[in-house]
Amino acid sequence: MSAPRFHTLTIRDIRRETPDAVSIAFEVPSELQQAFAFEQGQYLTLRTQIDGEEIRRSYSICAGEDDGELRVAVKEVAGGAFSTFANHALQPGAALDVMTPMGRFGATTRQAGGGHSVFFACGSGITPILSIIRTRLARDPDARLTLFYGNRNSGSILFREALEDLKDRHLGRLALHHILSREAQDIDLLNGRMTPEKIALLVRTLGGARAIDDIYLCGPEEMTRAARSVLEEMGAEPSRIHVELFSTGAAPPRSGARTVVPEADNGVSLTVTHDGQSHSLMLHEGETVLEAAERAGLDVPYSCRGGMCCTCRAKVTEGSASMDLNFSLEPWEVEAGYVLTCQCRPTGAALAVDYDQV
Repeated sequence: MSAPRFHTLTIRDIRRETPDAVSIAFEVPSELQQAFAFEQGQYLTLRTQIDGEEIRRSYSICAGEDDGELRVAVKEVAGGAFSTFANHALQPGAALDVMTPMGRFGATTRQAGGGHSVFFACGSGITPILSIIRTRLARDPDARLTLFYGNRNSGSILFREALEDLKDRHLGRLALHHILSREAQDIDLLNGRMTPEKIALLVRTLGGARAIDDIYLCGPEEMTRAARSVLEEMGAEPSRIHVELFSTGAAPPRSGARTVVPEADNGVSLTVTHDGQSHSLMLHEGETVLEAAERAGLDVPYSCRGGMCCTCRAKVTEGSASMDLNFSLEPWEVEAGYVLTCQCRPTGAALAVDYDQV
């Protein structure tokens, strides 16, 4: 797989999905079709200039692999520069820099052979899950899927019509349940917030965690981390719990992170490999690998800068390093030497990282 890179794409259309969310489809020219071929559950990093400042944001692809389009959803958040721009100023025909697809949320999704997969999404967390559901329904006639989707009220349900259409076209294969926190429903269990305790109760209605083949969680960091712990306590295999985070706070890093403060100084040499070229740098005290690469003028991939999105993922090929935070790499990735360069600091006199080994 080649290293991720930006290409300029034209916006084909923009749809108003809810009062505070739009979906954006891109025109992909024939020469870039292979570069932008995506896997279910992946995301795109978008880049543009807003008021003279470069802004990068990552958004999940909501289309299925066989839908014939490249589309993401952008929900407006208070004070969000890009989300406000996308919801109120962006127009079809405009051009954006779009990084080739990244992410592994759906990478272990079974392609055939049936099985029961259960999805828990909150708000805009539906976007990568919708991609997985669309792909599974199209490719695996024996798949049985259950979706629990949390929102404030029926008016805030993103892709409501699309979900209802999928349910109606795949009766007996897709079960859809809305969890609403500010709108009463007949079934009490479907009222209120999507808490880890509620997720545990819902899983019990399906026969328990051991009766489910795969569980997908996508939503706020606090909820998904707590829910994962509850599900593991209920007997779910950790390898069958798949998590995608859409926000992060001041909570401690997830299992697999290494948070030892490095004793680096101005004498640390850093080698960065990107797009087939190696660059020798000196890493200043207190800098992350990403900060050093940026200071040297290297256009390496990044987006969130918070240890959450995995866009800046690279592999340590020489030396050792620690991460301040890690909300996205799996324990096996950390063991294999992968790091989030926005959180990565050397723990010795020399360090080499390779962005091409994605």
